[in-house]
Order: sequence, then C-alpha cells, then structure tokens
Amino acid sequence: MHSLITFVGKYFIFLSILVAVVFWLRLGVKEKIALGWRVVVGGVLAEGLAQIAGHLFYDTRPFVTEHIAPLIAHAPDNGFPSDHALLASFLGFVVLLYSRRVGLLLLLLALLVGWARVAAHIHHPIDIIGSFVLAALSVAIVEIGAHLGQRWRHDVQS
Repeated sequence: MHSLITFVGKYFIFLSILVAVVFWLRLGVKEKIALGWRVVVGGVLAEGLAQIAGHLFYDTRPFVTEHIAPLIAHAPDNGFPSDHALLASFLGFVVLLYSRRVGLLLLLLALLVGWARVAAHIHHPIDIIGSFVLAALSVAIVEIGAHLGQRWRHDVQS
C-alpha cells in the first residue's frame, strides 16, 4: 500500500498534465488559444493566491507534528496549500469549462493526488481542500474576466 500511495502522490500529477495536454491538442485553434490563455492567466493567479494564502495560514506538515517518517521525502516547511493538489485541481477546473467528462476525470485525479499526499503524511486535508478552493477561485475569476472582456469588446464595436 505504501508503494501505491507514493506512486500516486509523486507521479499522478504528471498523468494530470498529460491528460490536459492531450485534451488541449485535440481542440480547434480558437479553443486552443482560449484554453491556453485561461491556463496561463489562471495558473499565474492560482500561484499568486497560493503564495498569499501560505503567508496568511501556516500548517506544519503531519510528519513534523506526529514525529513520523513521510512516505515521500519533503522539506518540513508550510504544507498549506498543497502545490500538487493546486495544479491538479486547477487543470481539472479549467478543462471542466470545455469538457465535463475530461474535467471530472482530471478532478478525480486531483482527489487521488490529494489523498495520496495526505496518506503519505506530507499534507493535512485542509491543505488539499484549500488548494481546491484556490484553484476554483482562480478559474472563476479568469472566467468572469473573460466574459467581462467579451462584453466590453461587444459594447465598443456596437
């Protein structure tokens, strides 16, 4: 079981990235540009929000507080939010705007990554939940911005 936890916690993030890239490659040109824009802008926003959140809330990693060896080697720094869960859930939420099936698959992978990192004693559940919230918030902000931009362009052209 430890091997499975370690494998999922370390490597499923790459599976999430692969699924998202393959999905992106199968889109038309306009959708590729739109999704690419959302990934870049939303990703920068998600990382910025994560940096702010990490300064506002400190969560000592479980292996430090419980004095146990983590299944995945990690520095004893702030565990909030989880970078792996942030990236995996961000990809899930942004792809969900384009495909319910692939977006839900990516969110399932993100849940598995989060579960494994909790089971490996390097995160608490709040670190994973916080990452999902920050990822969803960043995607929502970018989507609202995109709609406001389209509305503004339409008003200017009218």
